[in-house]
Amino acid sequence: MENEAVTEGAATVPTGPAPQDIALGLFDEMLLFLEGLLRPWNAYQVVIVIAIFLAAHIAARILGPRWQDWLRHREGWPKWRMRAGVIVHRRMRLLMFVTLIWAVVLVMREVTWPSRSYLLGIIAELSSAWLVIAVVARFIGNRFLRSIIRTAGWVWVTVSILGLSDDAVALMDGIAVQLGQVRLSLWVIVQAVTILAVLFAAARFIAKNSATRIRKNPDISPSMQVLTVKAVQLSLYGAAVFIGLKAVGVDLTGLAFLSGAIGVGLGFGLQKVVSNLVSGIIILLDKSIKPGDVISLGETFGWIEQLGARYVSVVTRDGKEYLIPNEDLITGQVVNWSHTNAFVRLDIFFGTAYHDDPHKVRKVAVAAASSVDRVLSFRPPVCHIVGFGDSSVDYILRFWIDDPTGGLTNIRGNVYLALWDAFRDNGISIPFPQREVRMLGDDTGDTPDTASTGDK
Repeated sequence: MENEAVTEGAATVPTGPAPQDIALGLFDEMLLFLEGLLRPWNAYQVVIVIAIFLAAHIAARILGPRWQDWLRHREGWPKWRMRAGVIVHRRMRLLMFVTLIWAVVLVMREVTWPSRSYLLGIIAELSSAWLVIAVVARFIGNRFLRSIIRTAGWVWVTVSILGLSDDAVALMDGIAVQLGQVRLSLWVIVQAVTILAVLFAAARFIAKNSATRIRKNPDISPSMQVLTVKAVQLSLYGAAVFIGLKAVGVDLTGLAFLSGAIGVGLGFGLQKVVSNLVSGIIILLDKSIKPGDVISLGETFGWIEQLGARYVSVVTRDGKEYLIPNEDLITGQVVNWSHTNAFVRLDIFFGTAYHDDPHKVRKVAVAAASSVDRVLSFRPPVCHIVGFGDSSVDYILRFWIDDPTGGLTNIRGNVYLALWDAFRDNGISIPFPQREVRMLGDDTGDTPDTASTGDK
């Protein structure tokens, strides 16, 4: 029965067989197919399929461990190649089944009538399609979406190979709702989800490979690498959405009004989000910070692990990861210990007793600092007197390092230990505050007894 169209005002509603009639027709065809399996020339083909499945299972049990051991020795392989090897290992039984059944089908078509291998050919086509869908679906990152696409693909391939695709399309197209001028059917939804999933998977695959190539390019700075990767991802995913909606016939002229509404919403409700996004772009463009830099922001000190669209990930020495909004890095005062270069000067203060020769103290302190591994020799340490305290002569020791990512507290501690050992070996003392206490007797004429104590 040919479809007709009924016009109601400005909307056109297609008419045709009712969905329940189509469903009943599909059910009748399925019953006829199942009855055909009981015929002798089809029953023995079912037995052959079972035998092939058992052979494929045994072959997979034998070859699977060997394939896995072979993969473990493939050092230096790119990630995508190792992932393909893992997919082959997981689908080993299905791969062996497809190989064996096609071999049997080709042999039977040469030695007997084509009708004697008709059912085997259908099962071979179905298993091959299922294998391809299972492999392709692995490139979809979202597990839930991957399951939906894989199931929908298997169902669609099955009805297509069995010659039921026209009836299935008519059934899904009959299940629809009318939204003003737009008729939204189940078939349109299935098309949209499938096309968008495939396009998003392709965009994700291209984006990941492009990002890997960009990050390996030494001529591009780290901040420009992040900006380029984000631009490529945004372009690919935007193109996937545009092409997908266009492919299913969605009118994109209404997106102009939608974009205006989104702009108003962003202006009022998403000010902080937009501010962080714009701040992130500014950070990437002016190269003020980049992955690997060591920064201080307030009480937070650590190195930049990742530059995100909304925040910057900063990892501290104690393993904590702070997600700092990009706006704070633009408006706040940030100390970048490795902005222009990685050279950092550190200062430590100490004091010695007044009876120690200050010239000797300075030489011993410089030598002690120079003996520490991370202290730079081509920028030698210096030591100066900064004052005369109540109990000690006060000094400042300055030295340079070029690896602030290795930590600052630990290098200061190592220099202090070197000073301690050097002062002990050279007889230099580190004084502590002292007080003099006088004990006065009842007779003021008596000479007071004096005693001194030390407070540490």
